[in-house]
Amino acid sequence: MGPEGEVADSEKAERMAFILGLRQRGLRDVAVLRAMELVPRPLFVDPALRRHAYDDVALPIACGQTMSQPSLVAAMTEALAATADHTVLEVGTGSGYQAAVLGHLAARVVTVDRYRSLVAEAQTRFEVLGLKNVTAYVGDGILGMPARAPFDRIMVTASAPDIPMALVDQLKLGGIIVMPIGAPDEAQTIVRYVKEQAGRSRTEIMKARFVPLVPGAAATL
Repeated sequence: MGPEGEVADSEKAERMAFILGLRQRGLRDVAVLRAMELVPRPLFVDPALRRHAYDDVALPIACGQTMSQPSLVAAMTEALAATADHTVLEVGTGSGYQAAVLGHLAARVVTVDRYRSLVAEAQTRFEVLGLKNVTAYVGDGILGMPARAPFDRIMVTASAPDIPMALVDQLKLGGIIVMPIGAPDEAQTIVRYVKEQAGRSRTEIMKARFVPLVPGAAATL
């Protein structure tokens, strides 16, 4: 076996251990676990941090942003309950990892970020992986993506005191939003909202820390 074969076997073993670790943390959704197994996490991390790609830790990425730990990605993805006939909006592209996972579950994924450099890198990764159903845009996530609305599911990977009304308006009746809610200087609560005729029902998923949702697109980055 040549070096390339050894790397492939090593990567395969890493991924198997990675999925086992997620199962041990209580994640049971077979479709979500399969999606996470299909996305090569090292492609989304800084090469200097490659050895931590499959560790259950948050990692820094460009523009002062972070990449959530895999167990958190899995928990939020489970809560979103996206299926093959859904169109999903993700607010906060970051590295593109979460959108890539969603791309294996949903019909279409639209992801938006305020940083041009992050969007460009993420779109390149989607192309490398052949994820033709995932598209990244530069924009103000607080405003959603009205041109592509309505959505069956919306995931927000940045925190705010409450869900922006534009996102609620762009969600179909019966649709789900998963988002961290709370003040920026403390742990937030990841909440699952279902849009109903009379308002919205709310389920708390877990505590976590996210960067705050910031209005506008970045001028330089």
